[in-house]
Amino acid sequence: MRIVHAAAIVAAFSLVGTGPADAKGCIKGAIVGGVAGHYVGKGHAVAGAAAGCLAGRHLAKKRAAARHARH
Repeated sequence: MRIVHAAAIVAAFSLVGTGPADAKGCIKGAIVGGVAGHYVGKGHAVAGAAAGCLAGRHLAKKRAAARHARH
């Protein structure tokens, strides 16, 4: 349990000083999915992070396309 909290803290602090990444949406989705998977049950944090990354990337692409269509 302490390892998960330490990993979450490291991830949060690493995101504070970063600029835009190539994988927009993936990092935020992976963090949210990993935390949600952790609370679902043992061993689901990695699966949640992977699914969160995919969902976050999909939503970021969708928003970028909508933004591009407006301009």
